[in-house]
Amino acid sequence: MNTNLQRLFSIASKSKRFIIGLMSGTSLDGLDVALCSIEGSGLQTELKLIQFETVEYDDQFKTEIKSIFSKKNVDLEKLTLLHSWIALQHAQIVLQCLQLWGIDKKEVDLIASHGQTVYHAPQKFHQHPNYGNATLQIGDGDHLAVATGIITISDFRQKHIAAGGEGAPLAVYGDYILFSKANSDRVLLNIGGIANFTYLPGSLQTGAIICTDTGPGNAVMDAYVQQNIPGKYYDENGGLASAGKVNAELLYTLSNHSFFSQPFPKTTGPELFNLDYLQNAQQISNTKHLNAEDILATLNKFSADTIISAISNCLSIEKKLAVYISGGGAHNPVLMQHLRNAFKNYNFFTTESLGINPDAKEAILFAVLANECVAGDNKLFNEEIKNIPAVGLGKISFPN
Repeated sequence: MNTNLQRLFSIASKSKRFIIGLMSGTSLDGLDVALCSIEGSGLQTELKLIQFETVEYDDQFKTEIKSIFSKKNVDLEKLTLLHSWIALQHAQIVLQCLQLWGIDKKEVDLIASHGQTVYHAPQKFHQHPNYGNATLQIGDGDHLAVATGIITISDFRQKHIAAGGEGAPLAVYGDYILFSKANSDRVLLNIGGIANFTYLPGSLQTGAIICTDTGPGNAVMDAYVQQNIPGKYYDENGGLASAGKVNAELLYTLSNHSFFSQPFPKTTGPELFNLDYLQNAQQISNTKHLNAEDILATLNKFSADTIISAISNCLSIEKKLAVYISGGGAHNPVLMQHLRNAFKNYNFFTTESLGINPDAKEAILFAVLANECVAGDNKLFNEEIKNIPAVGLGKISFPN
């Protein structure tokens, strides 16, 4: 047997695996690095977060990614070069974290790398009849494996598309494994650049699970702050939004897009919800005169309203539900208050109450997907569920 396959078989056969989950989201703020201890697989998975760090990207990194990020027309040479360059930057961050934590890389079994999404193109968005769903994440797994010496699992979204999905949201797989509980109906709401939620029924019937994007989370707000507020990368604690007033005309125009009438589940990205989207809405609503505080107050309410609308369309708002929040939006009190005002019967928590750091959740979920790739049986979702194909996700890269 090939020695790499022997090594992988040995890892898959272990009672406990140490896996580093990596997540770099659409906010482009940094790389989340989560070292997890994982026992078992499927619904018998037991996970402990050993170490976690968010390593902020420097200005050069952000500039390089933004040169190709979510743009239809890019420099193909730059895209090609960044595929390996990002992987090497991520590898260096992983090695630095291990050194900081005092952990030998030989103790780590796997790296689970989401990579950097640079373009998400579900068919409903691009509308080319001859092409299906597509998405592109760069940060090559082979380069990451060779540079760290650790077997790397990456490119998780392609199998999802190949099996009939849109490549997102993938949170449902990890959410079901980690957070399902008998007789407890739960909603896992992640508010990153794009917001998405997973509904987990207390019956544990996978056919009743719902997982969908809702629309913008922080993406448009963050982009506006970065362009218009010197020295700021996001609206910290919703301070700017809380000082502004929601503009009804702009809010109506922002909400008037065909995406919001599409059937669930669905996916989207900053390819749609970006500064051009905002500027077009301002043009139509004749609101270009608004100050920054009023624009951010309106964008904040827009994100909240689209989350509220999606959940209300999929679930009963009269029923008592526990909602567990993660992502940057969990730290925005203005956004959170909009949600609490709309859902009087829901109890809101962060995933911290379930033992998962809300800032680390997405990186942790990819560690779970890597664990399923090597030790799972792909039978968790054996009922036919739209956009949740019953497949293992990820491609395996060996260090040599």
